This record gives sequence, C-alpha cells and structure tokens, in this order.
Amino acid sequence: MELQPELEYEIPLDDGLDQWGIGVVGSGFIISDCHLPAYRDAGFRVLGISSRREARAREVAEQRMIPRVFVNVRDMLADSEIRVIDIGVPPQHQPDIIREIVEHGRHVRGILAQKPLAMSYAEAHELVQLCTAAGITLAVNQNMRHDQSVRACQDLLDRKLLGDPVLGTINMRAIPHWMPWSEQLDSLSTYVMSIHHLDTFRYWFGDPTRVMASTRTDPRTKFSHTDGINLYILEFPTGCRASSWDDVWTGPAREGSAADIGITWRVEGTEGLARGTIGWPSYPDRTPSTLDYTTTAAEEWICPRWDKVWFPDAFRGTMGELLMALTHDIEPSISGKDNLKTMALVEATFAAARDHRVVELAEILET
Repeated sequence: MELQPELEYEIPLDDGLDQWGIGVVGSGFIISDCHLPAYRDAGFRVLGISSRREARAREVAEQRMIPRVFVNVRDMLADSEIRVIDIGVPPQHQPDIIREIVEHGRHVRGILAQKPLAMSYAEAHELVQLCTAAGITLAVNQNMRHDQSVRACQDLLDRKLLGDPVLGTINMRAIPHWMPWSEQLDSLSTYVMSIHHLDTFRYWFGDPTRVMASTRTDPRTKFSHTDGINLYILEFPTGCRASSWDDVWTGPAREGSAADIGITWRVEGTEGLARGTIGWPSYPDRTPSTLDYTTTAAEEWICPRWDKVWFPDAFRGTMGELLMALTHDIEPSISGKDNLKTMALVEATFAAARDHRVVELAEILET
C-alpha cells in the first residue's frame, strides 16, 4: 500500500467540454462571483445569461464577458446553441424554472440546479421524474463535495487508508450572510447551511438510517425563523456515526467580542485519522482548505497542501461533473436521483429537531 499517495482533490476533466453551450439563469453573488469565474478558468463555454432584473444581467454579462443577454428564460430556451442550463436563483423559485425548461427546452440536455433542489422532498422527487421523462440530465450543485479537503478525504476512504469509518464530525463556527430571500423560507439553516454537511456525510459514509437533531434560533438573525443553530447525529448501518454542530452565532463576534470563526472536520477510522479545515469563512480572502492524515502504517502526520479554495474553485467540479456525464452518457454523482437521498436527510433532520424525536430516513423515502 502506498503510504503517501497523490490524492485526488479535484475531478479530472476531458478536453473539449466547451462543445456544450451553457445558459445561466440568475445574476446574484453565487453566479457572478463563483460559477462564472470557475467556468472561465475551466474553459467552459457560457453563451448567455438571463435574470429577473435585466439590467443586472447586462452588468454581469459585461463583467464576465458573456455574449448574450436574454430577457427571460423562454427566450434563452429558443437558442439552439444552449444545451445546458445553469440555475442560480433562490430555492423557492427554482422548481418553476425547471418545469419551464422541461416544457420548452427542446434543445436542453442538462440542468445544473442549486441546492436545495426544492423546499420539500416531494417536490424534489417530482422534478427528478420530470427531467428523467424529458431525457434531461439533472445535477444538483452540492459543491462542498468538490472542496479540495472534502474530496481528498473521500479518496482516502476509497483507498481504505483509514480503514472502516468509525466517526465523522464537522464543527462549523461561521456567520453566514442571509440573503433577503431567506426570510421567505420555512427553514433557514437546515436547508441552506446544514445541507452542505449532511450531503458531505453521505458522500463520505453512504446513506444513514436515522437522525437525531436539536435546533434553536440564532440571536443575531432578526427575522422570524425556527432553525438557526443546528446540532445533529446520524446513524449509519455500518455502525459509523456522524455529527455536526452548525453554529451560525459563534458568540457575539459581531457585537464586540473577539472572534473565533472557522470550520473544522475530522474522520476517524479503524486504521487511520484525517482532519481538515474549510477555508470558506475567510471569503473573500483566498484561504485554501487543508487536510492532514495519519495511519497505523504511516505513524506520522501527512499534510498535503493545494492552493484551490471552495469558493469559487469547487464550482468547476459541479458543472464539470455534469458536462462529463453528458459527454460520456453517464449519471453524475451529484445527479438529481442521488440528491433525493440528501433531500430526504435534510427533511428528516428538520423534522427530528421540530418534533423532538428520532426520524428514520425510510419515513421520508417511502412518502
């Protein structure tokens, strides 16, 4: 066994993926500052953009050198060169856009949707069925899977360098910027923040069978909400356990105290241990995520380093997965079908905290 292998920390991409013309729906931060810079660096071909505010779409098009601005999604779908639609809108508006693409996008072969795919498992399931029936490959932008430390840890697990997983933890102490559209959601942290960690645990350890959770409001967030600070435990059929503390308060760091902000993670196995940091809370400073690991064979800490960062570099991976899947006629790992299990886990976690009970994933998946 190679003790210090070259770990896969980003998805390998074929040449020629620019054959797929991309149309972008949305012009907010996640599109202008994450998707489009990552696509430019990867050589993907973005042909047009549409947004609720045409003036903003034109501003982003000029800034990111996008050749076409469409008045609305319907006009974009009439362009036969656009074969892939990249959606970057609030989750409550995304389902109707997907339905419109399915109904009118006769040239469209792929959709990259934001997470959460919808605000309920039932609606997400409907969208997956619609895309499947239309012959459209649906992928969901679970971009934390393409953070370099998260992906490299998965490579360690795939190579069995850590043995069998025993315990995984994520400790998030970070203050998100809640967008105005967040105020309209039935859930705040669970569907917007915790979904990253819940999907990462699925990526690392497979599908859990049940979840326990507790939540409380965030004292800093003034608009009405129920789930701010989330604590949850996942149980897996292998015996592995996973837990995350998703703390969007982090103490009165904005109110005058010293700050202690960051995200750390840890995976313990029968034959090794990996630990890491996520650089996202430092954005816009370019702070790479890190990975350290040790094994019973190595008997020391191995600390590979890469210069990639979650925002924006991971977005190369999510769109890259979709374009590779279309090129090779395969299903991406972030497919809508797979994402239904993440949606079920998110819904189960929210229900567990709301109802103060253990929730079996089968309860959601069987509905």
